[in-house]
Amino acid sequence: MQKIIIINGPNLNLLGKREPEVYGNASFEDYFNELKIAFPDVALSYFQSNHEGAIIDKIHEIGFDFDGIIINAGGLTHTSVALADALSSVPCKAVEVHISNIHARESFRHHSFLTNRCVGMICGLGLKGYELAVRHFVD
Repeated sequence: MQKIIIINGPNLNLLGKREPEVYGNASFEDYFNELKIAFPDVALSYFQSNHEGAIIDKIHEIGFDFDGIIINAGGLTHTSVALADALSSVPCKAVEVHISNIHARESFRHHSFLTNRCVGMICGLGLKGYELAVRHFVD
């Protein structure tokens, strides 16, 4: 059974409450339950933290044993060289996901330190981007 983890960064614990016009009304926990039902043959895990170091620690913890990382680092996407280095430090492949289209937002969001450490990026498709990332690893 494939082991895939979704790692969400800062402020994504507020999904369903935060800027619903951008991020929608669903909590991530509710959506994650839907993903587990949609992919019964995949061992899906979920981790969220508002702290950069905790996310790095999680990547180090699972990066040698899991089959895939789906990462939405939130604002750390645009600022964290350390998070990019963590992804480079483990053999586990990663897909970068963003709920909103980061290229249609403020200019500082157009650059991602993670993109060249990931096998691909999905942005602007809402929560559906996570499903597409899981499908990438399953297919």
